[in-house]
Amino acid sequence: MKVNFSDGERDIRSVWFENGMVRMIDQRVLPSFTRVVDLLDHCQVADSIVNMTVRGAPSIGVAAAFGMVLAARNGEDLEEAADLLRGTRPTANDLFYAVDHMVNSIASGNDPLQTAQRYSDSIVKRCRLIGRHGAPLIQDGTRVITHCNAGALATVDIGTALAPIRTAWSQGRKMFVYVSETRPRMQGMRLTAWELMNEGIPHAIIPDGASGHFMRQGMDLVLTGADRIAPNGDFANKIGTYEKAVLAREIEIPFYVAAPVSTFDFSISTGEDIPIEHRGEEEVTVMEGTRVAPLGSTAFNPAFDVTPSRLVSGYITELGILEVGDIQRMKGETDDL
Repeated sequence: MKVNFSDGERDIRSVWFENGMVRMIDQRVLPSFTRVVDLLDHCQVADSIVNMTVRGAPSIGVAAAFGMVLAARNGEDLEEAADLLRGTRPTANDLFYAVDHMVNSIASGNDPLQTAQRYSDSIVKRCRLIGRHGAPLIQDGTRVITHCNAGALATVDIGTALAPIRTAWSQGRKMFVYVSETRPRMQGMRLTAWELMNEGIPHAIIPDGASGHFMRQGMDLVLTGADRIAPNGDFANKIGTYEKAVLAREIEIPFYVAAPVSTFDFSISTGEDIPIEHRGEEEVTVMEGTRVAPLGSTAFNPAFDVTPSRLVSGYITELGILEVGDIQRMKGETDDL
């Protein structure tokens, strides 16, 4: 992805391994600063996932894979390291998929760094295919709304929901992107808008509560990512996604989910089986270090919600655009990572 640093523009990934360290863009300080942090052991990687230095299901998975590399190089107990990394966040399936992939590959005698690098490269390749398959949904003049950040920051490079947007833009198509701010951590306003700005793609940030207003005025497409997708097509994504899906159905706007097949969890049955992370209430009650809620008031802060498959027009994957009935047939397609 294009990133503007103080010394010029660079094309880099959001997470990578270099000089014996896991390196990543610190998503907590964007867009005010562009900072790269260096992590020396798997415990630091685990902390970076918990405190959201890195976020987004595929990027979390890649960070954990590189964390397993550090554990192996540092002579740590790999099962304990795997358990620590798995325990960082509960909802994103890519995290568990990546750690299990690393454990199995290392047990088979494969080089940890080569395995993790192949995994990272495969995620980027899959996201580029998502962009290729999804780009025809965006024509000249398309007005699209996104929610949260499912761009390069969340997926190592190019993105899932942003991949069709980036691809269509590179093919010369004009569009306009409505960026839902995404309370309470503002990943849409801080991260998605930052990525679109770096690419020069026209966009505007809107309050979450204004989505219905702008949809009624005229939108053509809703594009979101996903953190976990059940075999029946129900999916978990950032809190507020379900509301947009309901609005899209009411106003008859196509609603598409973009995700690699590693996001599909065939160990569960429906969205009711997806664990939902609940984060600290201070993310809701405190802004920039100042409490804005009345003292004594509590807050509920679910990080994700579940959208039922009946509200989804299609799933944009590296295999193409799938309908609900296609999901079971693609089981096992991740085996070639």
